[in-house]
Amino acid sequence: MTDSPVHLVVDRAACAGHGLCYGTAPELLESDDVGNPVVLDDPVPDSHLDAAHRAAAACPERALTLSGAPPLSEEKPL
Repeated sequence: MTDSPVHLVVDRAACAGHGLCYGTAPELLESDDVGNPVVLDDPVPDSHLDAAHRAAAACPERALTLSGAPPLSEEKPL
């Protein structure tokens, strides 16, 4: 469990619409009509934090970031 809410933030100017993020975490993201990710659940539920980290890491443009999230190594165990 995190102490503060974690948000997935999409930099639409940087996004190239590769689809890797919503392909990696369909429970958190879907595609809009031009291929950009749309965040489905904000803030990110604790149960989906790993998926959020994977989605952000999958983006080759680094257009998806997590706000308020500690690095994986600093997260508290469940």
